[in-house]
Amino acid sequence: MFYVKTVPALKRARADIHFKRLVLNRAVRCTVTSSSTAQTEHDGVRSRGGSECPGLSGRGGRRREGTAAAAAANEISVDFEQTREAYKSKDSLELLRSLVVFKLCSYDFLVDKNKEVMDLAKKILGQKTFDQFMKMTFYGQFVAGEDHNDIKPLIQKNHSYGVGSVLDYSVEEDISQEEAERKEMDSCVSAAEKENIGKDNRERKYQAHKQFSDRRGGVTGARTYFYADEAKCDQHMETFIKCIKASGGSSMDGFSAIKMTALGRPQFLLQFSEVLVKWRRFFTFLASQQGKDGLEALEQRLELTQLQEFMTKLGANGDFYGWFTGRKEDSTGCIDMLDWNSLIDDRTKISDLLVVPNVELGKLEPLLGKFTVEEDQQMKRMLQRVDILAKHALESGVRLMVDAEQTYFQPAISRLTLEMQRTYNGEKPVIFNTYQCYLKEAYDNVTMDVELSRREGWHFAAKLVRGAYMYQERERAKEIGYEDPINPDYESTNRMYHRMNELGLIPTENKVYFGQLLGMCDQISFPLGQAGFPVYKYVPYGPVNEVMPYLSRRAQENRGFMKGAQKERELLWKELKRRLASGELLYKPVY
Repeated sequence: MFYVKTVPALKRARADIHFKRLVLNRAVRCTVTSSSTAQTEHDGVRSRGGSECPGLSGRGGRRREGTAAAAAANEISVDFEQTREAYKSKDSLELLRSLVVFKLCSYDFLVDKNKEVMDLAKKILGQKTFDQFMKMTFYGQFVAGEDHNDIKPLIQKNHSYGVGSVLDYSVEEDISQEEAERKEMDSCVSAAEKENIGKDNRERKYQAHKQFSDRRGGVTGARTYFYADEAKCDQHMETFIKCIKASGGSSMDGFSAIKMTALGRPQFLLQFSEVLVKWRRFFTFLASQQGKDGLEALEQRLELTQLQEFMTKLGANGDFYGWFTGRKEDSTGCIDMLDWNSLIDDRTKISDLLVVPNVELGKLEPLLGKFTVEEDQQMKRMLQRVDILAKHALESGVRLMVDAEQTYFQPAISRLTLEMQRTYNGEKPVIFNTYQCYLKEAYDNVTMDVELSRREGWHFAAKLVRGAYMYQERERAKEIGYEDPINPDYESTNRMYHRMNELGLIPTENKVYFGQLLGMCDQISFPLGQAGFPVYKYVPYGPVNEVMPYLSRRAQENRGFMKGAQKERELLWKELKRRLASGELLYKPVY
């Protein structure tokens, strides 16, 4: 996770029109400061020409000039083999519990049949004894407590050892595959599509397919929400609000995580994602027509005179040349991808958003044959819920993370998150977007969003993750017939990241954060935290009986993790043996 405060080189001529329709009728606040010199400063890292940003000097992690000396001076070494430091926040029973849980998670039979085993244990032990047993084992390892009061001691203890918290209320619906498929197909197909199957201008990637409609398939590291009705979405919003308040009440620097698919009908995310991708693809096509293909996303420019001629031929009305030049004080007669994306900002109706260019037919056309009033209202309510959560986060002093999801939802999720950042990240980073670095387009997406924040003068804030849907995404792309969106190998994903030492960043600047799941990789989290790096644990909480789906996924995730790496268990044993030999077996952490 990281954030940067960027200084705009350009002042928007019409700062009150940010995505008018999608932010509804709320007052849009955007911090804009103009720069009168060619040199701007990005939180201690200086760049010339106003086009660079810390951490984004180029694909492959090229080191910026002038940072080598700072990197050498600020480089900090953390020894992850020092078990005394790594586990000083744990008593010996907690270490033993970790060893037992990780070992059990390595047995295929127990993991594959974990639900049946837990159901049987519940019948034998009874609910009360079963709950106590779970708190002593799996629940105690991976879940902080049942409610915001239960979780405070753990949060305070971790904080005293340099590790913060990202609260995540982890109650999930325990529904069958058949019910999940039914809900997904009902909520992802519009009325127009149901009446005119195959007649709308939709791509297969952005349509629901029954064989992949249970989005839990092949996913162990992320929660999944299925749309039931608007009342259920309101319940999810209230749950997120409670989580935000709990985070604000438990620590001074907390995070809270939300998922966009919990807040509305996913049909809109599918449709809007397709529109965004098609408009971006159309820009690339226009660039190729002007002989500017093959460049990185932000290096492509369209000459406005040629653009006006081409769009007029497609039947688009209006003065595109004047519209773009009127928005830029120092217009050069060319636009880039960010300027192009601003075309969507002024749409006044949601149905107007769902219009895409058809190059083959030479015209603009609606994505759907028709758009119902109810569908329009459902989309409005989704956006209202997102806005309510952002306001609660701001008022509670909590930073709100919007989790990434599947690639067929993600363009819309990222765009809606960006609009919240435009509104709420003016004075400090409040809204964090999530970028999945196993995606081929991750680098371009990050660089474009950073550049947009620089131009408009708000805090860019992001969580960088590998991604949780790799196997599902690859299988879906292969079966349905579109390009695999995932990087081909580990090294390709690795190149999407840029290391702190190459940028000369030091831990106390609090620009880069590290995060792991509660109950996993403590030998990494706590040494980093005690060395001064900002480190956070994803802290799930909720009633024992209602977090069973979450615990089931943790068991599945740990099976692969523990089979592939024995290091954590080795370090746990090493620390237990050290305590036994030194007479510290009854050690209790002090905080």
